[in-house]
This record gives sequence, C-alpha cells and structure tokens, in this order.
Amino acid sequence: MADPSSYRPKPGQIPDSPGVYKFRDEHRRVIYVGKAKSLRQRLASYFQDLAGLHPRTRTMVTTAASVEWTVVSTEVEALQLEYSWIKEFDPRFNVKYRDDKSYPYLAVTMNEEFPRVQVMRGHKRKGVRYFGPYGHAWAIRDTVDLLLRVFPVRTCSAGVFKNAARTGRPCLLGYIGKCSAPCVGRVSDEEHRELAEEFCDFMAGRTGTYIRRLEQQMTDAAEEMEYERAARLRDDIEALKKAMEKNAVVLADATDADLMAVAEDELEAAVQIFHVRGGRVRGQRGWVTDKVEAVTTGDLVEHALQQLYGEETGDSVPKEVLVPALPDPVEPVQEWLTERRGSNVSLRIPQRGDKKALMETVQRNALQALGLHKTKRASDLTTRSRALEEIAGALDLDSAPLRIECYDISHLQGDDVVASMVVFEDGLQRKSEYRRFQIKGFEGQDDVRSMHEVITRRFRRYLAEKERTGEWTNGENASGDGAPRDGVSADGTSTEGAPRGNAALEGDTTGNAFAGNAFTEEDGRPKRFAYPPQLVVVDGGQPQVAAAKRALDELGIDDIAVCGLAKRLEEVWLPHEDDPVVLPRTSEGLYLLQRVRDEAHRFAITYQRTKRAKRFKASPLDEVPGLGETRKQALIKHFGSVKKLRSATIDQICEVPGIGRKTAEAVAVALAQAAPAAPAVNTATGEIMEDEEVGASGTTTGSPEEPVTAGASHERRGQET
Repeated sequence: MADPSSYRPKPGQIPDSPGVYKFRDEHRRVIYVGKAKSLRQRLASYFQDLAGLHPRTRTMVTTAASVEWTVVSTEVEALQLEYSWIKEFDPRFNVKYRDDKSYPYLAVTMNEEFPRVQVMRGHKRKGVRYFGPYGHAWAIRDTVDLLLRVFPVRTCSAGVFKNAARTGRPCLLGYIGKCSAPCVGRVSDEEHRELAEEFCDFMAGRTGTYIRRLEQQMTDAAEEMEYERAARLRDDIEALKKAMEKNAVVLADATDADLMAVAEDELEAAVQIFHVRGGRVRGQRGWVTDKVEAVTTGDLVEHALQQLYGEETGDSVPKEVLVPALPDPVEPVQEWLTERRGSNVSLRIPQRGDKKALMETVQRNALQALGLHKTKRASDLTTRSRALEEIAGALDLDSAPLRIECYDISHLQGDDVVASMVVFEDGLQRKSEYRRFQIKGFEGQDDVRSMHEVITRRFRRYLAEKERTGEWTNGENASGDGAPRDGVSADGTSTEGAPRGNAALEGDTTGNAFAGNAFTEEDGRPKRFAYPPQLVVVDGGQPQVAAAKRALDELGIDDIAVCGLAKRLEEVWLPHEDDPVVLPRTSEGLYLLQRVRDEAHRFAITYQRTKRAKRFKASPLDEVPGLGETRKQALIKHFGSVKKLRSATIDQICEVPGIGRKTAEAVAVALAQAAPAAPAVNTATGEIMEDEEVGASGTTTGSPEEPVTAGASHERRGQET
C-alpha cells in the first residue's frame, strides 16, 4: 500500500486549467482516469487526510504510485479525452457499465450495391442504418416479416445472393413476393435502393405520410375497378398498421427522445434507457455497474451518456435526452452531445406530463434490473461476506459460517422418500459435495422422522472419519464419556462394535456407488462427508429443527449450529426457541439462506422424480447381475414377453444367443422371485393389456408412445437403485 504523499506533486506543478489526469500503480498500469475544470483543485482533493476520503477513493490513492495529467483547451475536449482513455486503458477504479445483454439491432446495409435488411449485434459499421436496439432478435424478425410485404428488400446473405444470380433462380422469398429479387434482375439497383430508403423512412417513424399515400392509391385503384390491385394495397396497409401496433404511442407529436433512469445503492447502480422514436418505444437497454469510486447520480448519468453516445453520430443521438439528474457542470456534456449529433440536443429532467410519467416507468425498470442483478451477484465477495456476517449475528454464532449444509425431504404422497444435502462454502455452491439420500429406516410420509434419519446418517460418517484419521484419541467420543460408539452397517442401521473406519452407508450417492474404503477417494484424500459444516439449515420450521438438533445431540455433537427456514413467512427457527428470528426482507443474510434452501429443494425434487421414473420403468430382468440392455432385449425378442420368459426352462433360455447357463439360471431365479405384474393399462383407451403386449422396459409394444401406468414396477420398496 503506497503512501499518497510519496508521489504528491507540488502545488505549483499542477496547472489551474481544464484537463484529464491518470493515476498509475507501481506496475505503470492506469487504474483511474478523471477530468477536471481545474486540475489543481481536483488533484489537491485526492491528497488530503486519508480519514476524510471516501473509502473507495482512499483505496484508489493508496493503490496508485504516480499521477500524471494532460491539459486541454475546453471542458468538452476533457470529456472527449476522458472517454477515449477509459476505453483504451479500462481502469479498474472507474465506473464501468456492464451491458446486461448483447442487444440486437435492425440494420440496413446501405453501403452495399443491393442493401440488405438483417439483425446485427456488436460494433456499428460505417454506412449501415441501424434501428433499435430491440429486446429480442425475434421481435426484429417479426417486424421485418410484416414489412417485407410492402418493402420487398433483400434479406439473403452474400452467398445466397451470388448463387441465385449464377443460376438465374431467386430464393423462396422471391417467389412469394417478399423479395424484389434484384439477384435475377427483376428490379434495377436504383429501384431496389429506393425500396430500402422507403423501408428506412418507415422504420425511422415517418409512417403517417406513407400510409396515407397507400390509402389514396387503394382508393384510386378501386375507382378504376382494379380490384385485385386495391385488395393488395389494402393488405399492405393492414400489414403496416400491424407492424406499427407492436410499438404503442407513448409520446405525442412524433417525439424523438432517450429516457434514462438510475437505481442505486451504496455499492451498485443500474441504468435503464428507453429509446423513443416517432413517439413510440423502439428499444430498451440497461447496464449495471459497481460503484468503485465516490460518485453522485449526476456522475452516473454522465458516465452512462459517454458510453451510450461515445461512438454515435447524426440521428443516432436524439434531439432530447431526459435524465433523472444533471451532470455538474451540465454545459460541457450538452455541448458534447450537440457536437455528436450535429444539431442542438436538449438534456433535461422531465417535470410534468407524459414524459414524466414515462420516466417513472423507466425508473421502475431500473429498480427491477438492480433487484435482478442482486440475485445474480453471488460471485461478489463483499456481498457474500456481509451475508455471512449477518447470519452469524442473527444466529449468535461465534464466527461467520464459512460452510453451510442444507437438507430437504422430498416424496410423492409418501412414496419414493428421498433427501438432499447441498453445500455452500464462502456463500458459493459446491456442487461436487452435494449428496442424495434414500430414506430406509421406515416407510411412509414423516418429514420429521426422515430429517432425523438423514442428519444421523450424515454425521455418523463424519464421526467415523474423525476416528479413522485419529482426531479422537484414547478412545474418547465427541461427548468425552469414553464410551465406544455404534458403527454403521450397510443398510444404514447401527450395529454394536462395527469398525467405523470401514463403514459403508448405501443410499448416499452422487451417481456412482462407493468402492473400497467408504471415506477415501482413490488418491487417498478423505471424502467430503469428512468435513463438518459450521451451520446446518433444514427446510422447515420448529419440528424439523428439533429433529435435526436431537440427531446431533444423540451423536454427541455440540459444535454445529442448526436453524430452519420456514417458507410461509421466511422465518428462521432455532432449537429450543419459541419465537423465530425475523431477518429484514432486504437482508443479504436472509437472501443467502433462501438461496441455500431453494437449492436443496431443487436438488431433492430432481432426485425424487428420477427415482419415480426409474420405478415406473423397472423390469424383473433389471435384478439379474451382469445382464445388460442388449441381452435383455434379445431375451424379450426371442420369447416375445416376460410372461413367456418366466415359464421357460433353463435349457430354453440358454438357446438365446449370448446367454450362458449361469446367466440363464440367474434369469430364472430373478423371475421366480419377482411377483407377477398386475395388468398393464393402455392410458389412451383404458384397455387392459395382455402381458404379451408389454416389453421388458415396462412400456406397451403395440403403442410405444403410451407408458404403462400400472404393474410396471417390480422394485421392492426401499431397495437401492
């Protein structure tokens, strides 16, 4: 960290004139660019007592190692040079707006011999007319599809155009009247360019005159009894009006204006812009920025104007720009905009009427954009740290919970009961450490009992790993009573004296079965169950929290906090407390707990649906070890159905290619042990299907698109998949 006094220029060295300055760090990288009406006064403000500086400004001057400046003649030149340097150096401490999407434009390539209408993104090209931006590319294509009926301008690529010219045959649009087909000479280049100019005029908002002209032509054609031509003109007018209806009139008198609104908090700001052309909203765009420097709303507006119009000229800069606050001073910015447009530009705050009402709409969009950004800012370290600190304070924890585990129970009316465990470390998802559980201790619907079982099974593995790695010494358990703990058998039930280091717990899966030592990876590192969380969150209220706490108490674990988040009122419940902890709705801590809870719910319900789908598709042949899908299909194809296969002898099964005697015996045993399926039902007709019509996968062979809804499952309840 540098001392600003080490590189502070002497007061007499700094000129008292407009200019632009750059702060550089010790590696000569530009970290901040600014402009000033008086360089001497502005730079002096950075070298005052550090305690009096804004925290972000203090960080900038202590990161910098030198400062340099460039003198210019006017404030407008300073504004232009500042924009150029920000684009060139991308300083880390300057306000930088991040576009929330790459906005598409409707472009007409007037720089080509035969202008083309197309969707374009990215940097604007010279000689191309742009309209927009639009929120979605499909909105552009819908509009163009309507207008091509009236303005049949070329829309094909250069390759398609050249191929049509070579073969002498136009594309499909040329045949259906949505392209004038200049590729085959139906119109000259001058006629086609005139069509493109009319298209641009219509898109620019000059619609009334053109529609009135078409209506007059339609009337004249009808009077001359050219009814087919009049009908075509009528349809053209309807297409144009339909295209115009896609953008409602929001400002009278065919106003051209851009409206800008800003929503901000202490750390971030969102900017929303509505582009109004011809009184209609033609496009919308938005940015979000981190406030890495001390800025006012007027400063944010100025930076947004620089980004919005820095590379625009002519009609792309509207006559009127409406903003929530004016830059200080406003004159250089207004003069700069006037230079970009080539004529006078009004920069002001709307006070009344339609423009103020529309500005309120833009402001609401800015607030929504900022709120949406907040839900996506999990990668922001400052926000995550504040959220963890808020949780620690609300739950009275000794330190911030750097590892949070959340558990949720999912089932369908008591069937296929499963649970999920999701892990957040430092406020971020750790999907590699997610785990899934099948509830095996009982059958039916009991969320409280299920939660107790899951917490018990998860932390038994944690205790087992502690003992295996030698964290317990002298045979002491977590409660310090010296009594040996129960081991864990393969079915998840406790057994006296089982060696905890080799205990395996089925049903806690990540998609693959555990092999070898249940608590170590192949490279010898401990599995993720070995690491304890600082906070356990359960999806539910008092009963679920009490069950989780009771499970930890029974295991002798007293250094892990527990809480529950109830969905109805988003209340945080603590063990042994009659009243919930209510966090403010704007709390970052509550937002993080909600994200953790919602992720656990998503993970649990996804697993439950997968299990249910597998159960519906189950077959008794699935239980035969080593019998793959190819040989299962060979058996069904040979015998025709599971019923006939069940009645076959071992010798008959051996006749199937690829089936040996050992496999045939296993197939016979599996089919003998499995209960016969109940009749399958064709859901399309309600007809009860004969077993011959049902294949090994549990679907009807006669109607493959209709799943069997009854008798398709032969899986024993609670059995592992």
